Amino acid sequence: MYAYNFKRQWWNPFDKGQVVPVSYDWSQVRAERWSQTGALPNGGVIFKWGVMLSIVAPGTNNVIDRFHLSTMGADQHAWAYICTYMQEGPSALPPPGPPKDHNDVLWCEFALRLAPRVEWPAEMDLESRTAP
Repeated sequence: MYAYNFKRQWWNPFDKGQVVPVSYDWSQVRAERWSQTGALPNGGVIFKWGVMLSIVAPGTNNVIDRFHLSTMGADQHAWAYICTYMQEGPSALPPPGPPKDHNDVLWCEFALRLAPRVEWPAEMDLESRTAP
């Protein structure tokens, strides 16, 4: 599994941070369903839920990294897609849409324009495109 983390310094609001690409084996990936409830000042209630991918150290259940699928605009559906791919292969999935360039942002998305650009290391990019 290939992903990237944004590393920022909380005390420096002008720091663009850095993008750190990571690679993990699928045997280290666990899915966790989470839910959260909150109260509004007017007495209303807010419910949130989603799926988080946890990366565990090999041979243990010690979590070393986490990725929220809900922050990527996906949740249970993305996890179902991942599970189907891992269990039945790419032929069981619908054809993919055109790939999205995460560095291509709209003019009105100011925060994303200020974020650091995603650049995969050459060897990781080649491995992700050619590995079975």
